[in-house]
Amino acid sequence: MEVTKEQEISQIQMNRPHLVILGAGASYAAFPNGDKNGRKLPLMSNLIELIGLENLIKSSGRKFATNNFEEIYSQLCDDDKYVNLRVELENQIYKYFSGMELPDNPTIYDYLILSMRKKDYIATFNWDPFLVQAHYRNRDIGELPTLLFLHGNVAISTCQNGHPHANIRHGVCNRCGELIYPSKLMFPIKQKNYHLDPYISKQWEILRSVMQNTFMVTIFGYGAPVSDISAIDLMKSAWGSIDKRNMEEIEIIDVREENDLRKTWDKFIHTHHYQIHTKFHDSWIGNHPRRTGEAYINQFIEAEFIENNPIPNNTDLNQCHEWIKKFVDVEKNK
Repeated sequence: MEVTKEQEISQIQMNRPHLVILGAGASYAAFPNGDKNGRKLPLMSNLIELIGLENLIKSSGRKFATNNFEEIYSQLCDDDKYVNLRVELENQIYKYFSGMELPDNPTIYDYLILSMRKKDYIATFNWDPFLVQAHYRNRDIGELPTLLFLHGNVAISTCQNGHPHANIRHGVCNRCGELIYPSKLMFPIKQKNYHLDPYISKQWEILRSVMQNTFMVTIFGYGAPVSDISAIDLMKSAWGSIDKRNMEEIEIIDVREENDLRKTWDKFIHTHHYQIHTKFHDSWIGNHPRRTGEAYINQFIEAEFIENNPIPNNTDLNQCHEWIKKFVDVEKNK
């Protein structure tokens, strides 16, 4: 027996969250030609050249054996005499990323935001403002997923109590009255002390809770680099033993070889409970928008055949909203 897409739309059964973890590869896949104005999205390997940080790096008077910005920044953190240089580097990065804008047409981030519900979470390691911008311009269609920023974000500011504020760099927190300041972006590789920053610490605390309760984790364009070993350890401690994850599913969206991806995420995968896709639109979220949990129950618990129902990717944003409306109407009436 097959569960039709109409039947799937009418179902609201899954209360556990679907968690998506975004890395640089997700933003690159969404914006391969740059932002609305053609501004290119930097990766750690070309960030210095693309943003134009060469002279600032040279002013340190040091020779570096790498062009990876994160590794260079980590070395600059070894000596307090570079504190002003580190501040200026962060300011230049803020300036570049803050100037990036979503194209007018729907992007992968719009599809992602629209395809998840309030119970779901998107956790990103990326500095770019695209996820915040997509969340904002789709805010009126219905309840959207919660966003977590694990390495800070140029579109997010905070206060000393860790309260988040979108698209405001300075001001006064409307929750506690403390001053607002940009969220921290830079964490040296050797010692990523997330717990020392109130906002980042809260983001990781929420992520740990979500990972313990999620039924599916989608890892989109995040390569789990060696520089993020502390982040991986935090996620693994929340995920726990794979022997106790015999019903949960790991989904990976990445262009790397399957053997490489399986090796990277092996500590999170229970036997054969994983899927790998090279494109977002082939993913579980892409084929079962706002109903990933229901599709999961139908296929893996009830052993039913299911019908894909992909969100149209050749329309404008208003047409996307109109298409999603039938899902939201069901959710409002449940």
